[in-house]
Amino acid sequence: MIGIFDSGLGGLTALKELRSLLRDEDIVYFGDTGRVPYGTRSRETIIKYAREDMRFLMTHSVDAVLVACGTVSSTALDIISAEFDVPIFGVIDSAAKAALRATKNGRIGVIGTNATIGSGAFERSIRSHAKNYSDGKREPEIYSVACPLFVPLVEGGFITPGDEITLAAARRYLSPLAASGIDTLILGCTHYPIISWAISAALPGITLISSGRAAADDLAARITSGEIKTKNPEGGSVHCYVSDKTEDFEAIASIFMGGERIDSVSKIDIEKY
Repeated sequence: MIGIFDSGLGGLTALKELRSLLRDEDIVYFGDTGRVPYGTRSRETIIKYAREDMRFLMTHSVDAVLVACGTVSSTALDIISAEFDVPIFGVIDSAAKAALRATKNGRIGVIGTNATIGSGAFERSIRSHAKNYSDGKREPEIYSVACPLFVPLVEGGFITPGDEITLAAARRYLSPLAASGIDTLILGCTHYPIISWAISAALPGITLISSGRAAADDLAARITSGEIKTKNPEGGSVHCYVSDKTEDFEAIASIFMGGERIDSVSKIDIEKY
């Protein structure tokens, strides 16, 4: 069984990708909808939330965990990886490598929550992997912008293509990147692909890298190769858990998942874990 957690709806981008790659694997997803967003919290609070999220997933005897949250991946991944005896995948390195493969001019943009951008994790990862994806003659140029309103907009349901509020926010946040000459943009929060239409409208012609999709690809490859073994798949069941109302989650999840099956959605008290 594979576990996935995120601060809310964003991890559905990774869940959808994993479902397409690993049809027979069972997946348990936790979206911390009652405490979203994580990106405005202190480092101590983010670590606390990440530990609770992991403890909940471990009650399901998961064989691997995808941290589908840029904030946790950039702030607490090393801590929870040391504390839990299960392979844990974040979204930073996978997205950095995908961006380096995609860029033609070496100019890469990164957008994320305040905590993610403030950590500098994507920049460090891009630079550490650059030697493997370039001729070594030029360092990548990295341009980072925090977009704190994007998560509340997604969680609030402002995701319909053409929504004026979301489009205005995208144009406001991304105008510095439009002038930077980037040809590739890392969506450093798994919520952001849900409003990729607005991001593309603000940055036409730019290649978008979904951090959740990149991480899902890497995890699926490790499972398919047999490097990570999963126990007793039951035909690809998907069980979702949230920390707030299930109705709001189900309404948006059904749209975003595009008909993919979700077997159940339940509310839990995450602070008990």
